[in-house]
Amino acid sequence: MSNSKSLPDIYLSFFMFTANMKPDDLEYREIIVKHIKKLKSFGYNGFEFPIAPPGDTPNFKKDLKDYTDLRRHLDSQGLKEVKIATNVGATLTFDPSSPDEKTREKALEYLKSRVDITEALNGEILMGPIVVAYGDFPTTDSKEMIWSDQLQELLEIRYKTAQPVLDELGEYAAEKNVKLAIEPITHWETPSFNKLSQVIEFLKGVKSRQVGVVIDSAHEILDGDGPEIFKTQVMKLAEQNRLHYVQVSPPDRGALHTSWLPWNSFLKTILPAYDGPIAIEVFNAIPPFTELMRLSRRKFWIPGEDAENAHPNAYEIADAGIKKTREEIKKVLGIS
Repeated sequence: MSNSKSLPDIYLSFFMFTANMKPDDLEYREIIVKHIKKLKSFGYNGFEFPIAPPGDTPNFKKDLKDYTDLRRHLDSQGLKEVKIATNVGATLTFDPSSPDEKTREKALEYLKSRVDITEALNGEILMGPIVVAYGDFPTTDSKEMIWSDQLQELLEIRYKTAQPVLDELGEYAAEKNVKLAIEPITHWETPSFNKLSQVIEFLKGVKSRQVGVVIDSAHEILDGDGPEIFKTQVMKLAEQNRLHYVQVSPPDRGALHTSWLPWNSFLKTILPAYDGPIAIEVFNAIPPFTELMRLSRRKFWIPGEDAENAHPNAYEIADAGIKKTREEIKKVLGIS
């Protein structure tokens, strides 16, 4: 870091509250403002907004206008200094790795529209599983699931297919001052990418350094190659200027402050190589996460939206999360 004694900005993912910011919903805008003001009081500098994929009839111009209006509203409510990153995913309709050329063209148009939204939100980071459709586990013609060697051989072809799309997207993002951070995600959520090493290999075929990675502690714990190789990987990404974003999240994607996370070894590797924000990612037990991620734990009830109960609420979990994160960062940086 440029100043080893300074703390990085801490963001919170809005997955704590929603999977869809509903930017055209004027009533929900006020809820967003209320959440941000409360979370700012805990010390959060910024937030990660999930940008929901379009429906069957996409209207990218309307999407851009809606998010532009949302940013203007935040600014008008005294939140001009709040920083925003975006969380975006490829889908079956918009898949850069598809063997179908028209689908790849649609994917490029879709992802460019999400770069535009990130710029409109005054954001500089777009992150997520943007190379292969999230959660799309390939099948044979007879609808049998494809696994292991056969799956990896198929994905190698998909990766090569996607590289030119991501390269062109990177050039477009550079014009907008937006970094693209590809996220490797654990194997039980999606077939690709699962490992940081796979993304590093993929990036060898993408010239644009605007395209890099996001490292998420949860996925690294579950599917990573271990602490020693992790150090080498982080160093390589830093040298290439491709370590664009970092998330701290527990393996169960729940309460961060009580999680089994190897804080010291993770942060000792990250902090010397990275000077961007660190985002806390908690998946609350809300649709669609309950089914998608098999969340059996209780929901962190949301003040103002849910009936109060005796269990921890979303604000309490967010407050404890930033306190724990700052405490662990200070230990590594030697700040009392």
